[in-house]
Amino acid sequence: MSLTLYFLRHGQTECSRNNFFCGSVDPELTTDGLEMAKAFGTAYSSTPWTAIFCSPMTRTIATAKPLCDAIGMQPELRDGLKEINYGKWEGKTPEAVNLEFHDDYIRWLADPAWYAPTGGEMAIAIASRATQVIEEIKHRYTSGNVLIVSHKATIRIMLCSLLGIDVGRFRYRLGCPVGSVSIVEFGSHGPLLKALADRTHFDERLRNLPGT
Repeated sequence: MSLTLYFLRHGQTECSRNNFFCGSVDPELTTDGLEMAKAFGTAYSSTPWTAIFCSPMTRTIATAKPLCDAIGMQPELRDGLKEINYGKWEGKTPEAVNLEFHDDYIRWLADPAWYAPTGGEMAIAIASRATQVIEEIKHRYTSGNVLIVSHKATIRIMLCSLLGIDVGRFRYRLGCPVGSVSIVEFGSHGPLLKALADRTHFDERLRNLPGT
């Protein structure tokens, strides 16, 4: 049996619903976000989980909780799985950021690997800290299913790092809507993407909610 990582993005928050930059701010899940968490927990409670790793933010812990309660497993919290720190852009829309921090915003859009949001983090910094968590998991577990509950940018950056995609393209190569799960299996030829941004555990209403 090989090691398989499940990358789960947290459920809906007011920030994701309204397309606000949300990294270090810590909103709770909306009522729909809690439904998303319950839907994932129900759909994946029969999966034989080896471990659960989770960003220590309110929205990620709440997303992991229904599954953890169902299977009697505690999540291991890791700062390396936190979302990108958006600095002075936190809680603002892209339109507002473009007006207030135009030059920084244009540079970030062009290459977020090496340009950070104003006062925030570069994607290569997120790649470094998140990769440390993945290496810890690979060192501890050579097989089994491990759930990683994290955030939109961080998950896409981790996937780029694993799949050999330029980290600077994370915003333009991989989708990651709220509540979606992406699956990577480690085989003899390295990491293999088995599923990307899957949300078949949601009903049609949850899949079609507005937001990012």
